[in-house]
Amino acid sequence: MKLNTLLIFYILILLTSCNGQNSTKNANHNSIVVLGDTVSELSKSIWIVFQAANGDYWYGSDADGVFCFDGKTIIHYSTKDGLSSNRTRGIQEDKQGNIYISTLEGINKFDGHTFTALTTIPSKSSSDNWKLQPDDLWFWILGKNGDNGPYRYDGKNLYKLEFPKHYLADEYFARFPNKAWSPYDVYYIYKDSKGTMWFGTSNFGICRYDGNSLSWLFEDHLTNAPNGASFGIRSILEDEKGKYWFCNTRYRFNISSDSIMENGNVLVKYERENGIDGIKSGDGRDYVYFMSAIKGNEGDIWMATYNRGVWRYDGKKSTHYPVKDNGQDITIFSIYKDKQDQIWLGTHETGVYKFNGETFERFTP
Repeated sequence: MKLNTLLIFYILILLTSCNGQNSTKNANHNSIVVLGDTVSELSKSIWIVFQAANGDYWYGSDADGVFCFDGKTIIHYSTKDGLSSNRTRGIQEDKQGNIYISTLEGINKFDGHTFTALTTIPSKSSSDNWKLQPDDLWFWILGKNGDNGPYRYDGKNLYKLEFPKHYLADEYFARFPNKAWSPYDVYYIYKDSKGTMWFGTSNFGICRYDGNSLSWLFEDHLTNAPNGASFGIRSILEDEKGKYWFCNTRYRFNISSDSIMENGNVLVKYERENGIDGIKSGDGRDYVYFMSAIKGNEGDIWMATYNRGVWRYDGKKSTHYPVKDNGQDITIFSIYKDKQDQIWLGTHETGVYKFNGETFERFTP
């Protein structure tokens, strides 16, 4: 009896951890249900890289769910384990160590044992449930039907928020009555050094929430590319000098904490400055759009473009790092700096890349 008890005890230890396969009990059969599959490699479509407080790396795919890597073992989780969708868009962690996975079909909380889908509480007005609390988590679910703003989670409730009507809304909907997406769709969420929240939208520019009011910043060139394509606001970054960068290298912005009223609209008060000289796009423009940006350790900023590699700007000069696979430029979704200050890239079709001090190379666990 003692031998059998010890054997079962050791088996349970092996099955409980994000570092190995996770397990939970089936309430109907009182048996152990193992979550996730041990795999030998990551998906080629890894859009998100995130390091948890315990050191584990989480990789979010656009097609294959998420992967957890503890330095030795890769565990793959998908819809069969409780994810709402295998198409992920974000990974976060709360102070208790719970992992949150944003997918195109909802947000899942992982407590180390099970995935739980968070239930949404819709707002009834543009001011309902908007708060600014230090431990709140903010999400976006691009692709969810009827999405019209960000989501705020206070540890108990997930609130679906609504933006106030944009001053260009009537003009936009008259011009584009049948667009497949909403101009309010959230492409990016950013918290600055003061705790203020910024939301990048598909077609209405940037919305700022300072805890008291919501204000808009819109310039056509930030949202719409010269060729007529709609780029949207996919990246927001506050640099070491307190200047803001929105998706492209052409300009940076001095942002006032004050808002201004113009024709009854609440707008962000700002001044626009020239950005980075010497950067050329593939079609000859003197700037590039970037998908994602981070601050480095020396006051520099790193900007990942869609298909023109990565640019590093130290305040004076820029350095270009091409990122290629078999000689071809790859498409990049995100750039991330981990707790050891290592820089990672999430890509559309070629997996994860890591900076080795000189160039970005394909990461193989």
